[in-house]
Amino acid sequence: MSSSPRSASPFAQFVHNGAFAGLLLVCTAVIAFVWANSPLQGSYTALQQTYFSLTLGDSALKLSLEHWVNDGLMAVFFLLVGLEIKRELLIGELASRRRATLAVAAAAGGMLIPAGIYALLNAGGPGSSGWGVPMATDIAFALGVLALLGSRVPVGLKVFLTALAIVDDLGAVLVIALFYTSGVQLAFLGLAALTWGAALLCGRRGVVSLKLYGVLGILLWFFVLQSGLHATIAGVLLAFAVPIRRPDPAGYLASLTAAAKPGRGEQVGARLRDLEDRLEQSQSPLHRLEHALHPVVTFAVLPVFALMNAGVAVSAGGLGTVSLGVMFGLLIGKPLGVVGGAWLAVRLGVAALPRRVTWPQMIGAGLLAGIGFTMSLFVSNLAFGDAALLIQAKLGVLMASVLAAVLGAGWLILVSNKGKQSAGQLAPETKSV
Repeated sequence: MSSSPRSASPFAQFVHNGAFAGLLLVCTAVIAFVWANSPLQGSYTALQQTYFSLTLGDSALKLSLEHWVNDGLMAVFFLLVGLEIKRELLIGELASRRRATLAVAAAAGGMLIPAGIYALLNAGGPGSSGWGVPMATDIAFALGVLALLGSRVPVGLKVFLTALAIVDDLGAVLVIALFYTSGVQLAFLGLAALTWGAALLCGRRGVVSLKLYGVLGILLWFFVLQSGLHATIAGVLLAFAVPIRRPDPAGYLASLTAAAKPGRGEQVGARLRDLEDRLEQSQSPLHRLEHALHPVVTFAVLPVFALMNAGVAVSAGGLGTVSLGVMFGLLIGKPLGVVGGAWLAVRLGVAALPRRVTWPQMIGAGLLAGIGFTMSLFVSNLAFGDAALLIQAKLGVLMASVLAAVLGAGWLILVSNKGKQSAGQLAPETKSV
């Protein structure tokens, strides 16, 4: 029996929608790429550079459509990322020390080695600032590939890759905040700090109104944007203010039991709606916001971002050391770092592989971690002001992400088939013992 989307966990929803979400991202990216390399290229550029203004009293905020998407819509994406990080740290996979250690070790290796490879290839060159581009993993794409593989991969590998990508996202947020930030305006930074403090106070006091957090989030985004920090950081900051609580099992069951008893003359449909309402009210604000944002980010924010950023005009530039650094970082550095970090943690006895997950399957996860797409394109925009270098970086990201998806899926199918063949060969011997 399939659970309804309303009652499914965020992780279950992510895996369930992963294949379609990945396909949607691919389609929008292909549309953008073809559009930017067609005779209609001018209209694509014109769309990116269309300006919209937001006026508040005597103040006006005027940004191009590309910037509204990258600075505005992506703040919603980072809000969802922050909510997932907080949930996983408190009650999810990262709440277990050994599982968290495995994900952190793998993510650390998967960030440091790609950055090192890129830095070696671009040391002292004009593209040296792009070392952060090959550090990130696109969780939607990676889990989309795993969803397409179905039962060929164990659930433990999907959980590991999710935890890895979440730690990876946290690392990317820190890199953006520390290394890809322009001059800071202290007055607006102070206003942002006060707004975040108010949100944290609401969270500590158990305020459950998502509308209040929404208002505070919009103010926080504006102040962070004006401060010189990248505006998307506001999404992560707000996420850590939204409260999460463990449900009270006794009170929860009593509420459901009371709701399940039909009153005299009451319709079954009304009773079911009451049960649904009680189920929804039992969730913490963090869970409710995460459920609400997930389809918005998956089916609107990320496809629009892909449409605005994947349109790379190949005629305007070719492959160079920036492209090679990104490609080698994602295709070689990622699997080496992920598998190497995980192996070291297991070898030291501070972590263990997930249940039914083998080292060959971990190599497949490492290859899929090389799908950088969303976050890598995002960091590319921050790292390069030069249009030619930005094109090189985006080409490297697109090519590496496609190759990583194909290689990762092919490798996991190969090791899955070998595992089935080995099991089939051993079966007769097992029966004869």
